Amino acid sequence: MTSFVLPGGSEASALLHIARTIVRRAEREITELAFQEPITPAVIRYVNRLSDLLFVLARVENDAGASDVLWHPGAGSAAPPPTG
Repeated sequence: MTSFVLPGGSEASALLHIARTIVRRAEREITELAFQEPITPAVIRYVNRLSDLLFVLARVENDAGASDVLWHPGAGSAAPPPTG
């Protein structure tokens, strides 16, 4: 891949991207909780793999990635790209 995939494309793909966002948020919260309570490491790995699966399924829903909405830095932006 040479570009970030933005949430969008088909409705099913957009919903899978939203689900992935929710799973990633849960992953961050579980990771933070792991500093306070014992958490089985497999839980964090599972949630991480679940977000990977949702990403792949979202791309499949967009004609195997052919209809993905890609992010191109600076495209359509009047502001100059950041330096440094």
